[in-house]
Amino acid sequence: MKTGCTLQSLAQELERQQHAKKDLVLASSLMRHSTDEQGQTQLLVNEQQGLTRYGVTPLARQQLAEKLRIPFTYFERMRQNEPALLDRNVNTWLKSGERRMLRTLDGKVRAVLSERYRRLDNYALADSVLPLLQQLPHVQFMSVQLTDTRMYLKCVTPRLHYEVAPGDMVQAGVVISNSEVGHGCLLVQPLLYRLICRNGLIASDPTLRKTHLGRVAVDDEAALTVFQDDTLRADDQAFFLKVRDVVQAAVSEVTFRQLAQKLQKTRGIPLTGNPVCTVELLGQRFGLNEGERSGVLCHLIQGGELSGYGLVNAVTHYSAEVEDYDRATDLEALGGKLIELPSREWKQLAEAA
Repeated sequence: MKTGCTLQSLAQELERQQHAKKDLVLASSLMRHSTDEQGQTQLLVNEQQGLTRYGVTPLARQQLAEKLRIPFTYFERMRQNEPALLDRNVNTWLKSGERRMLRTLDGKVRAVLSERYRRLDNYALADSVLPLLQQLPHVQFMSVQLTDTRMYLKCVTPRLHYEVAPGDMVQAGVVISNSEVGHGCLLVQPLLYRLICRNGLIASDPTLRKTHLGRVAVDDEAALTVFQDDTLRADDQAFFLKVRDVVQAAVSEVTFRQLAQKLQKTRGIPLTGNPVCTVELLGQRFGLNEGERSGVLCHLIQGGELSGYGLVNAVTHYSAEVEDYDRATDLEALGGKLIELPSREWKQLAEAA
């Protein structure tokens, strides 16, 4: 499993961000786009106290282009080669007046979202679920991280364990992940943790999925709304009570045993074809790049088990070597998708030549 930060450093950064962020809901006509000669972009926002300049993160640039229906490759080409042309394009379409939510942090716009975007913030989520997770029997936080797009809490309880093969034990766990910047839902998912090589496998079907979609914030189209931290606190607390129940279900004996047995069944799928072709087909179906395919193949051969089980473990073992934490988590989730594959698709992978 990919190593993250310490729980203490995560808490400190969440606390810092809580005081350094601000959310705005406003008509796009109150914004103006500016690009300098180095390609650095800014949004100038007409706030109540006057004009405020914000830097723009790469993710927010992509979201802004999407909202304005400007192809992002063209957006980036203009940014790098014709910044004045980019500003004319963006500012022309900003005049439409459509309402947007801007999420800012440290003086930068980090997300450009719909006015109906429902905030489920990392600080409030962690404040609610960490005490709950710490109550799990002998809980171990195996990996936590805060990336530019998501927060992850991955923990294991040794109370539930299952021997998939002689001497090969897995334990029950849970993954809670959330995005504040429109990069996916809040998810609570069961986790299998393999002790031999410290692999994490995330179940493909989330126990809980909460979309960030809510009601329109205000009706006055000319108004600018600054959300205060307590605006949605009551709704959040009601939802986090549901998260508590779902976490308990995710680490229940029934859920854990079902997943462990699905993983165990992959031991009975021999890879009779060419392992190189098997990994190539896997990469084509699940979007693995060339480096990822090479890494998975290397672990498959080194593991010495040419079976479905060996392939699943090759994917999850390789995930720990991936530099990007979000992508490493995607590969852990791919392990969960593989144990759910129907026999027909496993047959194609196993016999690839």
